[in-house]
Amino acid sequence: MPYDAVKLADWQISEAAEEHLKSVWDLGKEMGLERDEILPYGRIGKLDFMKIMSRLGNKPDGKYIDVTAITPTPLGEGKTTTTMGLVEGLGKRKKNVGGVIRQPSGGPTMNIKGSAAGGGNAQAIPLTEFSMGLTGDINDIMNAHNLAMVAMNARMQHEANYTDEQLSKRGLKRLDMDPKNVEMGWVIDFCAQGLRNIMMGIGGKMDGFLMSSRFGIAVSSELMAILSIVRDLADLRDRLGKITVAYDRKGNPVTTSDLEVAGAMCAWMRNTINPTLLQTVEGQPVMVHAGPFANIAVGQSSIIADRIGLNLYD
Repeated sequence: MPYDAVKLADWQISEAAEEHLKSVWDLGKEMGLERDEILPYGRIGKLDFMKIMSRLGNKPDGKYIDVTAITPTPLGEGKTTTTMGLVEGLGKRKKNVGGVIRQPSGGPTMNIKGSAAGGGNAQAIPLTEFSMGLTGDINDIMNAHNLAMVAMNARMQHEANYTDEQLSKRGLKRLDMDPKNVEMGWVIDFCAQGLRNIMMGIGGKMDGFLMSSRFGIAVSSELMAILSIVRDLADLRDRLGKITVAYDRKGNPVTTSDLEVAGAMCAWMRNTINPTLLQTVEGQPVMVHAGPFANIAVGQSSIIADRIGLNLYD
């Protein structure tokens, strides 16, 4: 039977291609990476951004092709499929080429959108790791984001329970946040419609501050948007400290720095600045980093992964 008459699902193509999956070490060697610049993680691995840039940062940039704003067809050819096809096509022409794409979100993946890994012969593999959490970046962002929410609600609880003098003994000043003017909500990486609007703090005086709140999907977090544009770990720490969590009763912003939680948030996200290394079904390198929704951020992967790619590929 001719090949073009064979109808295979994306996962079947991925499964067949993974029989020839290059190890992260072999792929890194082809890319010109040093062994200590790769952080192995099962069949995939992260790239140590700071080490790579300190070694290659002065190398002339390669050429950059931006694929964006493509509405998928009924067959699924969108941004990722087009990007993977370009990488494979240029690789077939013996060009030193690589791709940079975003990580998919668990919510749409488990609902109707699929893996966001491309389609047909233009896919990123291994598909299971790509679709199911990868190296934990979204989980780290969830923890960092929700830590700010815990700190905010705990602060509101303490201010409701204690006088200014009692707060001062605990090293705290009254922030006087307005529970009806809160910017942040909680995040979870599922499409959990029943949690979009909630009441929290129900119970006694030690069970949190009673207020309305909400859940959003993890990749809509401002922290994910920040990850996509930071230059390095210091830049990440600086930007995390400027997030507005709420406003006080006079309308002044209250930030994560005011809650003294930005450093701990950055500690949770310390590993997220390193892109993850995957490959196309034909073996070309693909970096996966960040996962911002286009409507809340810049709709790209990350500046960090772009910088690595410009220094590694022609």
